[in-house]
Amino acid sequence: MIPMSPRQKTEVTDVVSDWETFLKRQYNRKERVELSKEFPHKRSFYIDYRNLEAFGRRGLALADELIERPEKVMNDVKDALVRLGIIEEKDRRIVHVRFTNLTRKTKIRDIRANQINTFVAVEGILRKTTEVRPRIVSAVFKCLECGQFTPPYSQTYGRFQDPFRVCANCQKKTPLELVPEKSEFVDAQKLRIQESPEGLRGGEQPQTIDVDVTDDLTGGSAPGDRVVITGILRSFQRINAGTKSTLFDIYLECNAIEVAEKEFEEVNITEEDEEAIHELSKDPKIYSKIARSIAPTIYGNTDVKEAVALQLFGGIPKEMPDGSRLRGDIHVLLVGDPGIAKSQLLRYIVQLSPRGIYTSGKSSTSAGLTATAVKDEFGDGRWTLEAGALVLADMGMAAVDELDKMDKEDRSALHEAMEQQTVSIAKAGITATLRSRCALLGAANPKMGRFDEYSPIGEQINMPPSLLSRFDLIFIMTDKPDSARDMAIAEHILKSHAVGELIEKKRRMPVEGVDDAYIQQQLKPVTPDIEPLLFRKYIAYAKRTCFPTIVPEARDALRDYYLQLRNLADNNKPVPVTARQLEALVRLGEASARIRLSPTVDMEDAQRVIKIVDTCLRQVAYDAESGTFDIDKWTTGISKKQRDIIRTVKEVIRDIGGDDGSANVEQVVEEMIRQGFAKEKVDATIKMLKNEGEIVELRAGIIKLFVREY
Repeated sequence: MIPMSPRQKTEVTDVVSDWETFLKRQYNRKERVELSKEFPHKRSFYIDYRNLEAFGRRGLALADELIERPEKVMNDVKDALVRLGIIEEKDRRIVHVRFTNLTRKTKIRDIRANQINTFVAVEGILRKTTEVRPRIVSAVFKCLECGQFTPPYSQTYGRFQDPFRVCANCQKKTPLELVPEKSEFVDAQKLRIQESPEGLRGGEQPQTIDVDVTDDLTGGSAPGDRVVITGILRSFQRINAGTKSTLFDIYLECNAIEVAEKEFEEVNITEEDEEAIHELSKDPKIYSKIARSIAPTIYGNTDVKEAVALQLFGGIPKEMPDGSRLRGDIHVLLVGDPGIAKSQLLRYIVQLSPRGIYTSGKSSTSAGLTATAVKDEFGDGRWTLEAGALVLADMGMAAVDELDKMDKEDRSALHEAMEQQTVSIAKAGITATLRSRCALLGAANPKMGRFDEYSPIGEQINMPPSLLSRFDLIFIMTDKPDSARDMAIAEHILKSHAVGELIEKKRRMPVEGVDDAYIQQQLKPVTPDIEPLLFRKYIAYAKRTCFPTIVPEARDALRDYYLQLRNLADNNKPVPVTARQLEALVRLGEASARIRLSPTVDMEDAQRVIKIVDTCLRQVAYDAESGTFDIDKWTTGISKKQRDIIRTVKEVIRDIGGDDGSANVEQVVEEMIRQGFAKEKVDATIKMLKNEGEIVELRAGIIKLFVREY
């Protein structure tokens, strides 16, 4: 060992005395007292990096040294703690010095070789966790020949280090046996962090890094948590089939974990942004501005865009004293013909949302959507928990396209995630509940390709009634020919393409008479009123600061509307609305108030959401014949009126049918008309029953009920 010069010793002493001065400060008092009183139960001493930067010139020098030489700095802090009498010299080995709130954060994809062995902070979503298991850090061996114990062998992360097979005492080549009771173990856990989706550009694959967590930090976080992890970046050599590679893998030796519970803390809002947001909120046309700022390249669909705007802002989740939770997130389903720009709308919304994840139904499994237990090399062959799309979208927005094309078993995983906003998993000895507090925006195509207004919605989109009832709003987006509207859409599309062509051409060569101002002018119809970056900040600010309460008049209006719908029911009419729709009205009302940053849900909010819900119910559950809302159409797929006509058709066929049960179609239709049913409805019902195999056509004009033999 090379002896240190007096100058070097002085420098070391000065650094430790600097740490002593810093630790004596008032903001470290609580940590000092807790460590001295609660040791060894509390073994971690936390230092806020921001306090270090505020300590003056010496503090900045210490902060820089921490980044460059973290291990030396942690030893210096322990020396200072020993000098101050907070811990004893013999205990310094088991005390951890942890640093939080690093102002310099590194993106996972930006980690480079020059950062190895330096102190870094990375931010992301916890994707996988292993179980907490003991890991050996100091191994003692015993000679099987003479029984002599070896000195402790230090063990590092990764492979187990065996000592030389020669006993130091008897000098014989002999197997050495591990003695667990004399060895030292520490709790260890492995985490995998994935980049946050909101930081990615479209099409980028999110990158991951593994984190080695030990001792008192283990077991404190679950998959789906958004975390900031500080630690020392380490590397180890890859070994391929026993051959050492020149490539090295990196991992983070965890120093501290901060679980980011605050909503949208990663969205940085400056004072100028705040002023712009408040100015926007006072604009009387704010609702139409927001609707025009959502997917401006898609023409029309104003009611859908307004509903999706309410979904982006969301209602207020309520935690009750008894532990129950009322969700504030609004779920919206768009059902429509192909080519109506549903997918484009979904993708735009995910980009607007401060936290958004897009997935397509056909390529998603229940495990990919919710969570799963997997067995792979990450957990060294043990089972580990992996979070899916809905868990990763916690506190944000999940867009699921092609919902109708998902497998039935996979789709059933959505039930709990939508209403309880949790994902429960019980598999391979792992029983866990993860949080998925996200709003779901789903899109589905009709089963037969295009929408048939004569068939019930539940039957056409191939989705179970229990799942349909969980959506607060269901929009039917039909593509019916309408000359005026078609002309406007054609003009809009052609203008968009023409401007796009000009932009691409100008990018490659100068075009006469086309400058930036001209392009800006031409782009006006497809330019959002509120630019996307400010819109994202607006949503984050509203969710962070605005928690409106409902005024008595608005509450009465919502209650009266709900009761008015309920009162339409009698013994012969279907129950028009359920309590779930009343909850949806409240959530939408809160979202409407949040758009204005209003502290109260006023009468105008109540009227706005009643209009939206009324529009939805008229599309989905309005029975034109009875003039009432028929929620059976929504929740079971078949309206009460339709159930009545199906039953009556079957009864008439039985009554008219001869000995073999066959009946003339014309006679059946005449009898049904005599009983008060419309001819078109009867024809449509007979056709539907034929398609479903309930009726068999023996020959032209002669039908018979199909009797199943068991």
